[in-house]
Amino acid sequence: MSSNVGSAKKDKLVGDLIVNVALGLLVLLWTIPTIGLLVSSFRDQFDIATTGWWSIFPHREWVTTETIDPPEVERDQPIEVKGVSATFDELRDGVQSGNTRLVWIGNRRLGTIQVQEQEWTMNLDFTLENYQNVLTGKRYEVTQPDGSVKVEQGTDMSNAFLNSIAVSIPATVIPILIAAFAAYGFAWMRFPGRRMFFIMVVALLVVPLQIALVPILRDYVRLDLNGTFLAVWLAHAGFGLPLAVYLLYNYMSTLPRDILESAFIDGASHFTIFTRLILPLSMPALASFAIFQFLWVWNDYLVALIFIGATADTQVLTMRIAELVGSRGNDWHLLTAGAFISMVLPLVVFFSLQRFFVRGMLAGSVKG
Repeated sequence: MSSNVGSAKKDKLVGDLIVNVALGLLVLLWTIPTIGLLVSSFRDQFDIATTGWWSIFPHREWVTTETIDPPEVERDQPIEVKGVSATFDELRDGVQSGNTRLVWIGNRRLGTIQVQEQEWTMNLDFTLENYQNVLTGKRYEVTQPDGSVKVEQGTDMSNAFLNSIAVSIPATVIPILIAAFAAYGFAWMRFPGRRMFFIMVVALLVVPLQIALVPILRDYVRLDLNGTFLAVWLAHAGFGLPLAVYLLYNYMSTLPRDILESAFIDGASHFTIFTRLILPLSMPALASFAIFQFLWVWNDYLVALIFIGATADTQVLTMRIAELVGSRGNDWHLLTAGAFISMVLPLVVFFSLQRFFVRGMLAGSVKG
């Protein structure tokens, strides 16, 4: 009997180890691109163009230790340098002898031969200029590999960042407030048509966002709301309400009925119960939906483009980054800095509320 128990514990330990290793590898695979984006955002333009971001880790690299002039011989004849005999074409591609490599730099008529050796090195040349260039519209200087200086115009994303905040926060708070009232009514109040109304709300979860854009846009044009933040607030609130009501209803319906009955006996009204009891107890569900809604609105491009437009003073961050990709597609040092700026606030929101996330997502999944 004891051997069976020991075998079961051993099998459980092995199973847990396999699961944890698999999850660790999965998390690592998902995290590597983000690490690369962060590292690249602090590297200058030349380093990004010539080496990968992983060069910040210790690695062996060919380092030029000496530059010599080639001997005066015909280029179609073998050339002997440092005891190594090779043709021009071979030197052009690089000739390796042990830990030494000879490389021809230049053209057939004029050039030099570099003597390179492999050494352990780390590329830790970081700079904050990328973020300064992205967040300000000032001109800045870029030093080219040949030593020349190029003046470029910075990309001001600060206004777009503030516009995204102005859009995302109200578009998250408005549906939460409305959905919380609706979920409480569906969970704890009895009124005619309650079941039918709830079925209609759940059915709206499958309505594609795209089919509603044109009708809503026509109404906004008639009401002179198009191009305003209010238009996108209402649009995101409408698209987010079905999920919010469904999620909050599942959580509120599992709260102990004894608490509400005691409050009613003490003379509390529905509004008092909702504000003093239900809302504090529903914080996990509220936080879960807040994460979903904020990330959706923050990363949205289509709704903002249609209802706000692409004018410079009302652009949100997703529009500004898309414009940056079109105009500065080769400037990876700016694109990575801009991309990471767009990630900072969502990461802060998620890690601030993530302790409620699992509890809120599991709301109503287990009963009995």
